[in-house]
Amino acid sequence: MACITVRGDYTDMRIISISMETENQTTVPMCACIGYFDGMHVGHQALIRRTIELAEKHGCESALITFDPDPWVTVRGIQNVKHITTLRQRINMAVSFGIQNVIILKFSKEMSMLEPSEFTSRILGHLRLRAIVCGFDFRYGKNGAGSAETLRQALTCETSVIEAVSDSQGKISSTRIEQALVKGDIRAVNRMLGYRYQLEGTVMHGRHKGTGLGFPTANLSYAQEYLLPKSGVYAGYVTFDSKTYPAMINIGHNPTLNFQDALSVEAHILNYKGDLYGKRITISFSEYIREEKDFRNRTNLIMQLEQDTRNVQRVLKNDEF
Repeated sequence: MACITVRGDYTDMRIISISMETENQTTVPMCACIGYFDGMHVGHQALIRRTIELAEKHGCESALITFDPDPWVTVRGIQNVKHITTLRQRINMAVSFGIQNVIILKFSKEMSMLEPSEFTSRILGHLRLRAIVCGFDFRYGKNGAGSAETLRQALTCETSVIEAVSDSQGKISSTRIEQALVKGDIRAVNRMLGYRYQLEGTVMHGRHKGTGLGFPTANLSYAQEYLLPKSGVYAGYVTFDSKTYPAMINIGHNPTLNFQDALSVEAHILNYKGDLYGKRITISFSEYIREEKDFRNRTNLIMQLEQDTRNVQRVLKNDEF
């Protein structure tokens, strides 16, 4: 079994990789939750809280079991699947919520074809589980034949099933969050996530058009699997070197001075001067300000950016997170 300890963004933690070739069993007793966990939203957080409670009850470590790649890629062959969070983000968030072990199931076609009973014996059987936590709608095994109930019947450990976490609009889910992202409804996204929506990446060189306008930006090189929010200007924050700064964020094609086919993600950090090239940053979103526009000239663009800055400052002054 591949088992390594790494230092993540938060603390020491253990990552365990399980594949169809895995032979040995883990030596540490665990209580684990299982799922894909895209977004790590408030519904997922309910599973994590229950897992930590059970780990304390059983006097063992907590764990989160997830899949890589996305089961949609393996089962249906869908390419370029977009996600709210990357695997790196899910790992770091799990640790920040108190999880001690992250177990990554290397989800191959062969693993996807296992009958539910084979999945529990051949895959989950490698873990010394004292308890397992899943959502009420969790499915596993060939053709999704396995359910929370079959999981309960197959395992000798305690099984805890978490019911839907809902708001006034219904069940909170990754699908609903994705739909809100596409509309630019960041406030709804953040409520369902329980934290500000984030993009991570490295600052790369752009064409310095923002600098020439008096609004220098950090141009983000981001993972292509991200589902980006609606194009436009946002109020938010940029975090690097353990410090967080207010920022005006733009997602779009830069139609006025620097049109490009691929969507760019740029952040103008308010009242900051410094070189961020090559630095890894996190951009967090608070509110949608306006749609992207094609301005007639530089003067009109600068006037709009000045107004955008005032709007961003107003929003962040009353930010609810």
